[in-house]
Amino acid sequence: MALQVPLFINGEFVQSGSSNKLPVINPANQQLLAEVPLATQDEVDAAVASAKQAFATWRNVPVSERARLMMRYCALLKEHHDELAEILSQDTGKTFEDAKGDVWRGIEVVEQASNVGSNLMGETLENVASGIDSYSYSQPLGVCVGITPFNFPAMIPLWMYPLAIACGNTFVLKPSEQDPLTPLRLVELFVEAGAPKGVLNMVHGGADQVNQLLQHPDTQAISFVGSSKVGDHIYRAGTDAGKRVQCMMGAKNHMVIMPDADKNATLNALVGASVGAAGQRCMAISVAVFVGDSKLWLEELKERMSQARPGAWDDAGASYGPIISKPAYDKVLRLIAQGKAEGASCLLDGSDYQVPALPDGNWVGPTLFSDVSTDMAIYQEEIFGPVLCCINVDTLDEAIALVNDCPYGNGTSIFTASGGAARKYQHEIQVGQVGINIPIPVPLPFFSFTGWRASFRGDLHAYGKQAVRFYTETKTITAKWTHTESSTKQPNMSINLR
Repeated sequence: MALQVPLFINGEFVQSGSSNKLPVINPANQQLLAEVPLATQDEVDAAVASAKQAFATWRNVPVSERARLMMRYCALLKEHHDELAEILSQDTGKTFEDAKGDVWRGIEVVEQASNVGSNLMGETLENVASGIDSYSYSQPLGVCVGITPFNFPAMIPLWMYPLAIACGNTFVLKPSEQDPLTPLRLVELFVEAGAPKGVLNMVHGGADQVNQLLQHPDTQAISFVGSSKVGDHIYRAGTDAGKRVQCMMGAKNHMVIMPDADKNATLNALVGASVGAAGQRCMAISVAVFVGDSKLWLEELKERMSQARPGAWDDAGASYGPIISKPAYDKVLRLIAQGKAEGASCLLDGSDYQVPALPDGNWVGPTLFSDVSTDMAIYQEEIFGPVLCCINVDTLDEAIALVNDCPYGNGTSIFTASGGAARKYQHEIQVGQVGINIPIPVPLPFFSFTGWRASFRGDLHAYGKQAVRFYTETKTITAKWTHTESSTKQPNMSINLR
């Protein structure tokens, strides 16, 4: 019998009473790993009620004690780092090295949550008027919700609930139903760290469960990472229901390659950034923009991409793993075929790639297109596969215009030896996260993950100082105290010791 993934409600792992379950499939071999329930309405309500009840006491726990919980949790995550990476690899198909990076980037956010006191400090000003002082506090919101995607099942949940809880909130996590085993282990370790009952809850499900959380009168804030279609719905529904909402969504990330760039470093970075994690990263480079004579590097790029190959999680020579599911795999193949039909030149075609030892896996080999135009589906859609589209332009101004004309604004990078070109690019580009000679500029957690335009809905971004602001509300106090000395002489209560 397959493992039955439990819910986590009010400090207890419980089996759902739902008869509706989804299979959790290993994408490398189609084996059944577990079954995940679609939580009932009563179970979702119970999770929110548990979080609401816990908030009444958790909000009053001293910030230093909340920080110490995160320190203990961080130590446990580091102790179990490789174990978590192995679970994640089998859950998603990621290579072991890639999975370790997923876990570690989440741990870095928990380290930041351990320093929450510094980020919660308010402001104060004496004598705003005669004898009157003003000061502000950052106070928690209440029950917060996290809806997380399949592609980073450790990192992205850890973007959310540690900071929210460290700020004094309680939390309901709804992880991806495609790979729930990693979040399950994260919750187990949080319990081991000493988390009080109800502070963190976890339910499973799909659209119905998400909508229930969006509409629930006792949820205050929603954090989401996933596709643009779902993100747009969550933002509209959540804000219409009066919630605070942040949605990190789709992307089409461009790397601009100047002819003065270091060719070897640039091509190596481009291969890794385009096919790493099978292209299933919202920060993956999916468009290479060759400026001027850098287009002459295309043949060498093809050669280097051809040396990358997918494989099993424990294959040390594999560059990346499988596509997460059969529907996602079919979408990638459809877009590759459509790119050919629309006239792009397919220099490398990974459609028929096979891993002999794992013939049933969702394998797509490195795929490289040139002669791509902006009206093609492979340019307009987020493929989420190991597919790179190449476009040639004559000048940096043309490259900037091309990137700015794309509706997405998650990440971009420029490779150049010119400080002037880099300065012009970072100033004029309308994208939230910019790399200079760095292909995937995901910021460390003392900054925030700052996608723009169609890649983001909301006002405050994930992790860093902006997340602390997202998970708190500011209260400003204006106070006047009048000091008067008592006119009544107090008796002398001293004792004469002589």
